[in-house]
Amino acid sequence: MQKRVYVETSVISYLHARPSRDLVVAAHQEITRQWWSNESAKYDLYISEAVIREAGAGDQQAAALRLARLESFPVLDINQEVEKLARDILAAGAMPPQATLDALHVAVAAWHGADYLLTWNCRHIASAHVRPRIDALCRARGIASPQLCTPEELMEA
Repeated sequence: MQKRVYVETSVISYLHARPSRDLVVAAHQEITRQWWSNESAKYDLYISEAVIREAGAGDQQAAALRLARLESFPVLDINQEVEKLARDILAAGAMPPQATLDALHVAVAAWHGADYLLTWNCRHIASAHVRPRIDALCRARGIASPQLCTPEELMEA
């Protein structure tokens, strides 16, 4: 059985974005393309309605590319338990109040048993400051926390 990966919107955005002039962003875009080409088939990939909403925002042409990529993905439910976990993440200070969608992504991945949450959001999700807080919150609720990581971290050597 393959590991389960919840793909957060930033990964899909980097996959379909025009090449950036910012060297760090350009590197993340290239790493994302490499991960998608070489690694993604090794995992079962999932999204949520929150990813679809975010991917559909912004430039219509770019949004259409992002949404087309997501058409075949299984969509995990955002139920009352997921919403409560997201609120608890925010209430515990694991993420700032303005990071409601980020907390929702983490809650969906955790509640549905994803092994990994793949993201380029290193401020609110894949952060050394956030990871232990999310792990503790999930453990306290009797659920496993997904590994919060970037595509670069999920590449095999």
